[in-house]
Amino acid sequence: MRTFWAKGYEATSTQDLCEATGLGRSSIYNTFASKRDLFRRALEHYTEVMNARQAALLEDGSLPGADRIRALFALIIDGEFEVRERGRSIGCLTVNTTVELARYDEPEVTALLERDLARRLGTFRTAVEAGRRDGSITSERGADSLARYLNAVIGGMRVSAQGGADRATLEAVAESALDALTR
Repeated sequence: MRTFWAKGYEATSTQDLCEATGLGRSSIYNTFASKRDLFRRALEHYTEVMNARQAALLEDGSLPGADRIRALFALIIDGEFEVRERGRSIGCLTVNTTVELARYDEPEVTALLERDLARRLGTFRTAVEAGRRDGSITSERGADSLARYLNAVIGGMRVSAQGGADRATLEAVAESALDALTR
């Protein structure tokens, strides 16, 4: 997963996968049907782990809705500075995959990314709706629109981190996004 995450699907060679897994070339293809199958499994694992972590924050009933989103932004920003290659963030595997494979017809990967997006948007909506109920989110925009907005902001933050944005910049983006939830 980490190899695909850092290099992308196309740039990851069979040799890279052998080194990452400790398996020989024939063992990789005996264990996994293809590079595409291994990638799909890695992406599926990534989305399950990341969604579980994010959902734990966004569905935490002990926090006001806006604080749930604030905690998610902190998690995202911390993650961008923990997972790095050559001094730069490697971003988010789903964002990277969306950008890399958007121009290709990859039905299985596209379906996986669509399911991932639907889950994320659902947890964002949960936090926004909670924030509406507790008064911490006052924007009159619809919960669906705000969920998509938050998703876009996070994707942009991840790409910015890959481009070299520092922590202060990402924190300023997060604070601006939180401000937008109260307007």
